[in-house]
Amino acid sequence: MTKSVLIEKIAEKMEGLSKKQVEVIVETVFESIKEALAKGGKVEIRGFGNFRLRNRNARKARNPKTGESVSVPPKKVPFFKVGKELREMVNKV
Repeated sequence: MTKSVLIEKIAEKMEGLSKKQVEVIVETVFESIKEALAKGGKVEIRGFGNFRLRNRNARKARNPKTGESVSVPPKKVPFFKVGKELREMVNKV
């Protein structure tokens, strides 16, 4: 599902809102999640899942093209953990 399909589905269910209004709402939700993660926070949506950051340590890697050893600096990566309700719903199918 793409963001535009999500916006259409929400607009269909919310009869009083236009697609443009729904788009603003969806963008606001996504921006809020991104801002919370950028600040190092955690976002929990009950029944859906949690977004948080994981730390990756510095390591040595290999350039596959040249075979040369490369240093990879430490970094933070976004991580999503599925909630119980969603996991059960997906596994029923």
